[in-house]
Amino acid sequence: MTLSKSHPSHASSGIQSKSDHALFTKLSLRNARRQARDYLVYFVTMILVVALMYAFNGLIFSDEVRFLSENTAQLPLVIALASIVVIRIICWLVSYTTTFMLSRRSREFGTYILIGLENGQVARLFLLENLIVGGFSLIAGILLGSFLFQAMRAMILTMFGTPYRLAFSVSPPAALLTIAYFVFIYLLAQRKCRKRIRSMKIYELIYFEKVNEEIVIQTSKKRRRIFTASIVLGILGTLLLLMGNLLFGILGAGCIIAFLYGFFLSFASGVPAYFEKRPAKKYSGHTLLVFRTLTAKLASIGILMATISLLFTVVLISEGSGQCFNALFWERAAQNSAFDLFIGIKGKEPDFTDYLEYIEANISVKASRTYDVYLSDDTRFLDYLQANVKYYFQTYDKDSLMKFSDYAALREMMGCSPVTPVPGTYLIHCMPHLEKPIQDSDILIQIGGRTLTAGGIYTENFNQKWDTTNGHMYILVVPDEVLENRSADHRIYAAMTEEPVSKAQFEELEAIEARYADMTDIHSTLYAKSQEETEAADQTVLFAFPLYYLALILTMTAAAILTIQQLSESERYRRQFALLRKLGMDRREMEKTLRKQFTIYYAMPALPPVLISVPFVFYLGNSIGDNMLIGTGRPPVIVLCMLALFFCIYAIYIVLAYTGLKRDVLPD
Repeated sequence: MTLSKSHPSHASSGIQSKSDHALFTKLSLRNARRQARDYLVYFVTMILVVALMYAFNGLIFSDEVRFLSENTAQLPLVIALASIVVIRIICWLVSYTTTFMLSRRSREFGTYILIGLENGQVARLFLLENLIVGGFSLIAGILLGSFLFQAMRAMILTMFGTPYRLAFSVSPPAALLTIAYFVFIYLLAQRKCRKRIRSMKIYELIYFEKVNEEIVIQTSKKRRRIFTASIVLGILGTLLLLMGNLLFGILGAGCIIAFLYGFFLSFASGVPAYFEKRPAKKYSGHTLLVFRTLTAKLASIGILMATISLLFTVVLISEGSGQCFNALFWERAAQNSAFDLFIGIKGKEPDFTDYLEYIEANISVKASRTYDVYLSDDTRFLDYLQANVKYYFQTYDKDSLMKFSDYAALREMMGCSPVTPVPGTYLIHCMPHLEKPIQDSDILIQIGGRTLTAGGIYTENFNQKWDTTNGHMYILVVPDEVLENRSADHRIYAAMTEEPVSKAQFEELEAIEARYADMTDIHSTLYAKSQEETEAADQTVLFAFPLYYLALILTMTAAAILTIQQLSESERYRRQFALLRKLGMDRREMEKTLRKQFTIYYAMPALPPVLISVPFVFYLGNSIGDNMLIGTGRPPVIVLCMLALFFCIYAIYIVLAYTGLKRDVLPD
């Protein structure tokens, strides 16, 4: 293709002719196709980003989701706040990628100016190319986002116990908001490149590709000192995060940021200094080649690698925190909803008359039980827990007791396996985190002149959170006759219903509870399984979903930039491996060397975040859950899920980059 240089006085009119305009458009389309092919990772990432944006915008405009409960009415505000962060992140991705494309194509643009195009026309050409690629990403992303929205909608409706029907559709308000976000992002990102192209001279364009990141730390000796100091700051920052104090947490975050930037800016001197003192390791295998290539790379992109590592730290902490909070919400709901309806009253004369009259008239009950909870004169069991259990907070000053007949009836209502009493023993029903320390004890208790030995331990959910429930975290089940002449501490009504208690029914029961609250000598507790699950779903949607949203966007953005940087080195890698082949290295050794370089390159920005986030998430899971998270909510499981989710996405980018680079750079 050849463009004739027009005379300056006719350049403007010539380029605006129909034939030149058609050629201009054809050139833009061709270059856009080439961009989509050469920067496939970026193209796919933008499609996925648009899909996530559309799906979450769809939640904002979904009447179904908005009216599930009062709390989900706050969802648009939460997503809007998260979207502000997301837009800023995507602006960075688009701006970085377009600047990177400009640097790689600067010679081409300089040539266009040499053969007759003006700077403004080249700027418009580059803008049009990117808008074409962005437009296709937008269309494909909205289509994919429609399916993703249906999946998220189904997930949310399932959490609220609401029936749903999958149906493909495009939400015009969500699509318009996504388009508005996208246009703003692209125009803002392209404005900088367009302004730069319009102001650059030909020689600046031709040599723009050779401009590297400015070396912040100039002397090698200084970099080595900073390398050591950064490691110390990283350890100190991680320890400060685990102190559980806001001020220490802020200081810890500052230390970690200083560690990441100091580490990557000084790595190019720190590692060579290590190998200089250990020549045997330096010259073993392919160590010299691998680390020389890596340090050369980091010398030019140290700030970028530090920023990506910081983003990965935020990603892992966001994912882990989201899973911890989600587990906590649902575990609390499960603990408080062993029965479909649960009412506890504490006072001189506990009376369920008002409650029972309303329930009989409005709620269909399958099974119910009214029973008493007592307090022992003995405190041996309580004393043992306070001395041996870290997460036990005293509510009663004595042990809670229950009759065996009531306990057996309640287990039958819950659908639990029956228990058989053993004369002279008592049973223990406790929250799961107390099971192990209780197993290690063999406490004798004395009630009504009788001594009882410990029997079985049971840990099913049993409404054991507060003072008018089935004990605070534990209750001792004793023979009925032991409690015959003892006064009750509080009375409980527990029921299983034919249908979940509706919101309107629960509000009527709350009105009755409020009347009891006006009585100075009465304390009442009210739980309904349906309302506890709704509250857990509310909290999950409002807190966990936005954290996952941010984590996914951050992961894809950072991984895409890393991959674009790596793929941009294909020409240099090709020359390197061609030379190695001439020196006698076979293809198998080349593949091994390339894998090592890839492993270290992708592991470096990910390893510090893993070392920081894993202890933090362990600490968070144990602290917010008071060591009561069980099953899939246990901190080790949360950490494994967090790492699995992160590395599944990260691995996709690694595989795409490795297969593409291996195909392009290794000689046949």
